[in-house]
Amino acid sequence: MAILRKENGLSRDALGKTVGTSGAVIGKYERDEITPSVEIAKRIADALDVSLDYLAGSTSFPIRDKKMLYRLELMENIDKHQRATILEVVDSLLQSYQLSSTRQKLA
Repeated sequence: MAILRKENGLSRDALGKTVGTSGAVIGKYERDEITPSVEIAKRIADALDVSLDYLAGSTSFPIRDKKMLYRLELMENIDKHQRATILEVVDSLLQSYQLSSTRQKLA
């Protein structure tokens, strides 16, 4: 959490004020001396512009693009066959982009 806080240019006091606690308590969270409540953890995640899953270490990639997160949420409501079709198209586009990017690096 300290790295994220610093990347966002926030002091412990500033983050604490934003989420409704003190800088000293933020320091204790960062040193794993205490664990924030779910409510405070959610506020911290929002302030640092990451998901609560990422903050808790459940995912290794922070989804900072809220539109992308919204799209992923929409995918959950699509029937599995349609989702598979959409993912095939996305995979194809990603492979094409990756190939193009690699070619540019090698040129």
